[in-house]
Amino acid sequence: MLTGEIRSQVDSIWNAFWSGGISNPLEVMEQITYLLFLRRLDDLHTLEENKSTRLNKPMERRIFPEGKDARGRDYIDLRWSRFKNLAPSEMFIVVGEHVFPFLRTMGGDGSTYAHHMKDARFTIPTPALLAKVVDLLDHVPMEDRDTKGDLYEYMLSKIASAGQNGQFRTPRHIIRLMVELTEPNAKDVICDPASGTCGFLVAAGEYLREKHPEILRDTQSREHFHHGMFHGYDFDNTMLRIGSMNMTLHGVDNPDIRYKDSLAQDHAGDEDKYSLVLANPPFAGSLDYENTAKDLLAIVKTKKTELLFLALFLRLLKPGGRAAVIVPDGVLFGSSNAHKELRRMIVEEHKLDAIISLPSGAFKPYAGVSTAILIFTKTNSGGTDNVWFYDMHADGWSLDDKRQPLLPEDKLGVTPAQALTEAEHAKNNLPDVLARWQQREGTELQRPPTAQSFCVPKADISTNGYDLSINRYKEVVHKMVEHLPPKEILANLAKLEAEIQAGMKKLEEML
Repeated sequence: MLTGEIRSQVDSIWNAFWSGGISNPLEVMEQITYLLFLRRLDDLHTLEENKSTRLNKPMERRIFPEGKDARGRDYIDLRWSRFKNLAPSEMFIVVGEHVFPFLRTMGGDGSTYAHHMKDARFTIPTPALLAKVVDLLDHVPMEDRDTKGDLYEYMLSKIASAGQNGQFRTPRHIIRLMVELTEPNAKDVICDPASGTCGFLVAAGEYLREKHPEILRDTQSREHFHHGMFHGYDFDNTMLRIGSMNMTLHGVDNPDIRYKDSLAQDHAGDEDKYSLVLANPPFAGSLDYENTAKDLLAIVKTKKTELLFLALFLRLLKPGGRAAVIVPDGVLFGSSNAHKELRRMIVEEHKLDAIISLPSGAFKPYAGVSTAILIFTKTNSGGTDNVWFYDMHADGWSLDDKRQPLLPEDKLGVTPAQALTEAEHAKNNLPDVLARWQQREGTELQRPPTAQSFCVPKADISTNGYDLSINRYKEVVHKMVEHLPPKEILANLAKLEAEIQAGMKKLEEML
C-alpha cells in the first residue's frame, strides 16, 4: 500500500506537469516512465559492478559504456545516481542533451521495454519540475515490488481520472475478477491482444505470485514466468512503453510486449499459440475489408470490430485454451448473419462457459454502454452443455460518473478480508460471482431462472437462435399483492368519508 505522503507527492507532481503546460495525461505518464527506466538501468549497472567486485573479474555487461558520448560527456554521468545530485539547471541539460540521446541508441537491458525507447522524447518543460520528479522517484523503495507496482498503478489511475484517455483502463476489480475466474497456472501462455497499460497481464502475474509462489522457486518455471508467459499487442507506441514498464515494475523481467495491429495483420506466427486470453479490446465500430486480416475474415466475414476480435481470440488460442473477454451487449443478441454465426460457432464448435452481465455504469464516466464478460474454451469439437449466466447489479462502486467506493476498502474487490452481509452483497456482487462460478457444475444447476445466477442448457440456446442476452432466459418474480374484498374496501371508504364530514363540521363550528 502506498502511504498518503507518496500519494500527495504524486498528486503535486501531476499538478506541476499540468501547470507547466503538459496537458496530455499520457505524456505525463510517459515522461515519468522514462525516468523510472533510467533508475532501473542504474540499479542494473550497480548489480553488475557488485558482481564484478565480488568475483574479481571484469564486468560482463556494461549498461553505461566507458568513455564519452558524442557530445563529450562521460557516460558515467548519465547514470541516475550521478545526475540526481546535480543542480536543477545542470540536471536539465544532462538529461535532455545527453541521457535521452543515449536512450534512443542503446541496446538497454535487453528487454522489450528497451526496444520501445528508440523514439523517446524529453518534454519536461522546466529544470524545477524535473528536479521535483527525480526527487520523488528517488525516494520510492524500488527493491520493494509491491511499493513500486502500487506507485505505478496509482499514476496510471491518473490517466483515467484525467478524462480523455480513460478508455485505456479497465477497472482493476473487474480485471481481477476475470483473472480469478480463469485461474492462471504455472504453464499458461497468456495473451492480451489489446494490451494498453497491460493491466490484465499484471493482474495475472500477481495472481500467480499469490496462488503459486513455487513458480519462482523452480528454475524452469521462473524462466517461463519472466520470458515466455506474458504476451501483449498494441499499436500505440506510448502504450507499449507504459505497459512494458508496468510489467517490469510488477516484477516480470522480459515480457513480450510488441507492436501489432491485431485486426489488420495476419496471425500466422501466433495461431494456436496461447492457452489463456484476457482482454477488453476497443470496439471502435467498423473496418474496411481491405484493412482486415484475411485469416480473421475466413472465420467470420464482417466489418464489425467486436466480432473480429472474437474471431481473433479463437485464432490465437490453442485447443483447450480459454478466454475471458469483455464484449458489448450487442455481441450477445445482434441479429446480423455474422453475429449469429459467431455465436453459433462458439456454442456448437467450442465450449461456451459463462456470460456475466456487468452493471451498465461499470465503465463510467467514459462509456455507459452495457457490457458482459464472455468466458469460453476453444475445443474445435464442441462441448457446450450448460451455460452459466450471472446478472451482476453492483461491483462495489457507485455506477454514476464519480464511481465512488460504496464499502470500506477491506470489503471491496473479489476476495474481501471478511465475508459480506446481504446488505453489503447488494453493493458488491464480485465475491458472490466467484463463489457461484465455482459451483456452476453443482448447486448452480438447480437454481431457477428467477435467481441472480442460473444455468441454461445448450438446447435452449440453440432454440433461441443462439441469443446470449441474459434477459432472454431470466424470469422476473412477480410479487403477489393481496387485495381486500370489495365490501371491506367500500366500508373503509364510507368510514373515511364520515371522518372527513365530521372534521369539516368541526371546522365550521370553530369558525
